[in-house]
Amino acid sequence: MIKFLDLEKVNNRFRSEMDERIKNVLNKGWYLQGEENAKFEENFAAFCGTKHCIGVANGLDALNLIIRAYGFKDGDEVIVPANTYIASLLAISQNGCVPVLVEPEMRTYNIDPSLVEANITPKTKAIMVVHLYGQAVEMEQIWRIAEKHGLKVIEDSAQAHGAFYKNKRAGNLGDASGFSFYPGKNLGCLGDGGAVTTNDDELASKIRALANYGSHQKYCHIYKGVNSRLDEIQAAVLDVKLKYLDEDNKKRQKIAKFYLENIKNEKIILREPYDEAANVWHIFPVRCDCRDELQKFLSENGVQTLIHYPTPPHKQNAYKELAELNLPITQRIAETILSLPISPVLSDEEVEKVVEVVNKFTNLS
Repeated sequence: MIKFLDLEKVNNRFRSEMDERIKNVLNKGWYLQGEENAKFEENFAAFCGTKHCIGVANGLDALNLIIRAYGFKDGDEVIVPANTYIASLLAISQNGCVPVLVEPEMRTYNIDPSLVEANITPKTKAIMVVHLYGQAVEMEQIWRIAEKHGLKVIEDSAQAHGAFYKNKRAGNLGDASGFSFYPGKNLGCLGDGGAVTTNDDELASKIRALANYGSHQKYCHIYKGVNSRLDEIQAAVLDVKLKYLDEDNKKRQKIAKFYLENIKNEKIILREPYDEAANVWHIFPVRCDCRDELQKFLSENGVQTLIHYPTPPHKQNAYKELAELNLPITQRIAETILSLPISPVLSDEEVEKVVEVVNKFTNLS
C-alpha cells in the first residue's frame, strides 16, 4: 500500500540531528521558553520575512490569540472562507465574534476575493484568508478591500509553510498569521505546536504575554491570559526540519507537476495552480463526481487517500446556526474532493503507480 503520508519515513531522514537536539534539551533540563524556542522563533521569523514569531501550543491557539489580542468585541464579524477546516471558524467564535462565510473559487478552492466586499457590514473587523491545501490566496484584491474598509487581514497559514505570493511568503501577507506544526504539515513537529508571525511590535508583545498566562514577568499578570507555549523539544525538532523545508517543498512541487501532466482521466478534475511558487502542495486534491467509488478503487489497488474535508463547517452540528446558508460551491467541493498521496518521501515508482491507478479508474455502476 502506498501510504497517504509516511511520517516515520519523513522524520527518519532527520533522526540523528533531532536526536542530538533533543538530547541537548534533556541535558539542560529546561523545557519551556528556553534557548531552543528562541532560536526557532528567530529562524522561522527570518524564513517568513517577518519581525516576530511567537511559538504557541497549536495552530488553533495561534489564530485564537491573534483575534483575542486585537480585542474585537462580542458580535464583531470576521470574514472567513466557507471551504476550510473548522479551526478557522473556531478561533473566531471562541472570541465571541461571528464568522461570516464566503464561497471559494472553484478554480483554486481558496476564498473568492470578488465576493468579499459584498459581505462587509459595519460590524466587520477582519478578513481571515486561508491558504488552503498549500496554495497562497491571491491577495491583491484582499489588500485593497481591507485598506478601503479599515480591516485587519489575518492569515490562516496552517497548510502553507513556505508558499509565496508576489515574492513574499505566507505568514507575511497580512497583519498577522497563524501557523500549525501538526505532525502532518509541510513543517511538522512530533506532537502539537503552532506559531504567530507578524510585523506589528505591539501585537507581538501582547500575544506573547497572552500565551503565557497574560504575563511578561513571572507572577505579574497584565492580561487574563492562557497557557499556550511551544515546548523546547518541539522547537528543537522544528528548527532542524526548517533547514530542509524549501527542499521538501520543491519535491512536493515536482510530484504535483508530474500528477498534473500525467493524470489523464476524464472523470478526474485537477486543481489549477496559478503560480508554481504560490503552491507548496500540502495536499494534492482532485475532484470526481463518483469520489467514493474512486477512493474505493484506489484503496483496492494499493493507494491510500484521504478526504479534506467531507463535511464543511456550516454543516457541522457545532455550527448548526449556519446550516441554512446557501453555499453550493463549498458543498460541491466537499462532495467530490479527494486527496492523493504527496510527500517528499514518495519514490518516483510510487508516484508513477498512483498515476497509473488513477488513470485506470472507470466507474461502470
